[in-house]
Amino acid sequence: MKKPLAFCAAFMLLVSVAGAVTAQSTDRSIRTESITYTIGDQEFVGFLAYDAASREMRPGVIVVHEWRGIDDYARRRAVDLANEGYVAFALDMYGDGRTVSQAQARTMSGQVGSDFPLIRRRFNAALQVLRDAPFVDPERIAAIGYCFGGGIVLNMARMGSTIDGVVSFHGSLNTGLTAGRGDVTTRVLAIQGDQDPVAPAERQQAFIDEMNSADAEFSYIIFGNLAAHNFTNPDGRSYHRTEADLAWAAMLSFFDSIFE
Repeated sequence: MKKPLAFCAAFMLLVSVAGAVTAQSTDRSIRTESITYTIGDQEFVGFLAYDAASREMRPGVIVVHEWRGIDDYARRRAVDLANEGYVAFALDMYGDGRTVSQAQARTMSGQVGSDFPLIRRRFNAALQVLRDAPFVDPERIAAIGYCFGGGIVLNMARMGSTIDGVVSFHGSLNTGLTAGRGDVTTRVLAIQGDQDPVAPAERQQAFIDEMNSADAEFSYIIFGNLAAHNFTNPDGRSYHRTEADLAWAAMLSFFDSIFE
């Protein structure tokens, strides 16, 4: 069922764990681990976070970073998700755990974001790391992404990922990959500002039309009077706290519905 809404390939995988630390957050013991995994002959460094005080199996959530690479914001979001009761894994889409400069980010994100087989390989490798992580219920998995990362999770949905759901925050809506009818088998939530300079009105409408044509089960939240792209990151220049908090709450409600 479609719900458009508007308001305000094979790989070799080796894993190692380094730098495990324990931190206290929101009255829970949150364990974080830097995890190195290998796809072919290239190393990737992700970040795992979970509540070690609970022994219960719980849903897992992939976090896909913004266009500069895996950074403190992606890691913080993984910890935030751990505090909400999930096991979260912030993946590395560029390799070596690197964060590139602003000047390099456009080229790097364009190269990786337009190579759809590469996206699938790197996402699915990280997905396997998450499924193998402590306390993860491998049958209950979602993914979220910011900006570049939003485009990654939407493209995984377009490519038929069978995880339970994806959430795109101010994501790259139009990436050159278009879903056909029946391609999108996971549930989708996309959240944008109405005056996002990276996703103007015609691109947002094209995304809605695409999801409708694909017969996808999707929800689309548009925050009105929001002339900003990256409105969720407190370290950014266009942070809007109210909309950021509402977007996070919408994600949690979405998770409640897909994991019930």
